[in-house]
Amino acid sequence: MSLKKQYLKSKPVCKVTFKLTKEDALGAKNVNIVGEFNNWSTKETPMTRQKNGAFSLTLELEKNRDYQFRYLIDDQLWVNDPAADKYVPSGYAGSDNSVVVIKKG
Repeated sequence: MSLKKQYLKSKPVCKVTFKLTKEDALGAKNVNIVGEFNNWSTKETPMTRQKNGAFSLTLELEKNRDYQFRYLIDDQLWVNDPAADKYVPSGYAGSDNSVVVIKKG
């Protein structure tokens, strides 16, 4: 799992690439990224499956904000990103959300 940030000078956004390795995806058929940037929709933001079984997705996120998110594997299993900038309690018994921090750039 990884997060890659690319701050754009021409726009007030940061391109963030979210990646799950084949091992992290646990042989998934589909993975959705679910978070504050898509109103916690479990269907709106599917990740692209690579030939090697990994999944990735690049989003443009507004600068100077923190975004909570999680991965949803095969509509059943919620997982966090160990490469997240930080974690916050999700409000559900004993679970946390991953957080990506987007600075001003």
